[in-house]
Amino acid sequence: MHPPAGAVSMSKVKFFSGENVPLEMHKVRIVQKLTLPPIERRLAAIQEAGNNTFLLKNRDIYLDMLTDSGVNAMSDKQLGAMMEADDSYAGSETFSKLQDKIRDIFGMEYFLPVHQGRAAENIVSKVFVRPGTVVPMNYHFTTSKAHIVLNGGTVEEILIDEGLAVTSTHPFKGNIDLDKLQALINTHGADTIAYVRLETGTNLIGGQPHSLQNLREVSTLCRAHGILVVFDASLLADNLYFIKTREAACKDMSLREITREISGLVDVIYFSARKLGCARGGGIITNSEDAYLKMRELVTLYEGFLTYGGMSIREIEALTVGLEETMDEDMVSQGPQFIGYMVEELSRKGVPVITPAGGLGCHLDAMRFLDHLPQTEYPAGALASALYLVSGVRGMERGSVSEQRDAEGNETYSNMELLRLAVPRRVFTLSQLKYAVDRISWLYENRALVGGLRFIEEPKILRFFFGKLAPTTDWQSALVAKFRADFGDSL
Repeated sequence: MHPPAGAVSMSKVKFFSGENVPLEMHKVRIVQKLTLPPIERRLAAIQEAGNNTFLLKNRDIYLDMLTDSGVNAMSDKQLGAMMEADDSYAGSETFSKLQDKIRDIFGMEYFLPVHQGRAAENIVSKVFVRPGTVVPMNYHFTTSKAHIVLNGGTVEEILIDEGLAVTSTHPFKGNIDLDKLQALINTHGADTIAYVRLETGTNLIGGQPHSLQNLREVSTLCRAHGILVVFDASLLADNLYFIKTREAACKDMSLREITREISGLVDVIYFSARKLGCARGGGIITNSEDAYLKMRELVTLYEGFLTYGGMSIREIEALTVGLEETMDEDMVSQGPQFIGYMVEELSRKGVPVITPAGGLGCHLDAMRFLDHLPQTEYPAGALASALYLVSGVRGMERGSVSEQRDAEGNETYSNMELLRLAVPRRVFTLSQLKYAVDRISWLYENRALVGGLRFIEEPKILRFFFGKLAPTTDWQSALVAKFRADFGDSL
């Protein structure tokens, strides 16, 4: 999709009033009714869910900011394309269209479809990770780390130090530290490194991007030592926007040109189409025939035939269009600009957030927000529970609850305690974001009322999906009482 001649990018629109708000370059044509239950029902709902926002039911949620995965709005062209699906089991024309689009955008020859991103992680890990190998990366994601560990590998995070600075002006906090990478190579030897994984838009530290220059340097070092570079492109759309707008050398490059250069610097790309392309599914891309043949067998074993890989044919049609739309700056800029608006408004009100604004969502810093709570009481989880209670907004805990205990059963505390408020692409209106900002600000003013949580049901793996927690005190009732005192009968 190409903008018409003379079209103006949303990032260049100024208001005569002087107000600085993002201007959507799309209109709403299909709507879904939302409900906002009263706070008393929200209290019952969060208790029934064991204070785990993953276990809340959608009927009890007003704004679902849990994730951007699989909940982005499709365009009219994506919906129209879904009616053209060729559902042949093998030799599908629908798959051929997606394969051609992948080759066009990424410039890589081989494509393997999978049902979602973690399926790609499973296959990449099974092929390349051996017991005793190491996978250096800018920062782990929960499922990527789990697959590596399950296959006998270990993860080494070699993020630049600035990446863990909560308040910062560094434009690319997701960069890999080249000195740390070289030290790992010197210590372990290149043969012990399964691959270097670079996550574009580091999820667990606030959706922080990496620069194109950093990827060039990582690629040069890895190729000098014969080490594969694996690129998690799930959040590529946001990172493309940041590279173009924050990296001076790239300001005149198109998103397509940036994508092509990225592809030339890595060996394997995988992605979740639940994020990239605003559809559902995923894929693995490579120029290596050897890698392709090794992974191909596992796709047919775990996912499905090579022309669908566990994806619906209609979703494949939508993904083909969605990937092309990812090359349109107006289509990819709305998410980062809405997130930037939230971060700026909350910062102005003194609410502790991760800066600079990243992709994926607005991230509240629970350690500063609830600085009276120790990590043993899971402040990010407590903040997620409290915010849902006072607003009906569902966020996701990205702190110690998202970690897991070590082999001896000791708690592993996260470097950061974040509440992620995802902003799915083209879904929310500005008034809804203003509502979220208002309720977050009120909660910050009343933060002393929020207490901690403790596990009452704790799975051993990926406990943040299924685990249940209980308040350490009766702080939730006190928060409800203060809400009613301040807001009266308001929802």
